[in-house]
Amino acid sequence: MTLHVVAEFRAHAGQEDRLRTALEAMIEPSLAEPGCRVYQPFTNPNDPSHMVLVEEWTGAAALDEHFLTPHFHHVVGVLAGILAEPMTVRRLVAE
Repeated sequence: MTLHVVAEFRAHAGQEDRLRTALEAMIEPSLAEPGCRVYQPFTNPNDPSHMVLVEEWTGAAALDEHFLTPHFHHVVGVLAGILAEPMTVRRLVAE
């Protein structure tokens, strides 16, 4: 079962570039993980403080393993100083 993840982020004013850089730094190591098929951040063209990350995983187990990686733990620490509000994460599956 393919698991789709949509995560939304909102940066503090002046932290937009740091947010983009942090999310972009996650692309390569995440795609190198077994089970990661897509890992793509997008910026809202009308609000650069708002970014959306779209991910596709082979299943929940692969995503759970992602949450244990050093690069994930690192970005969580970085995001703590960047985000204006808690990120939202939605896990979606096709019926």
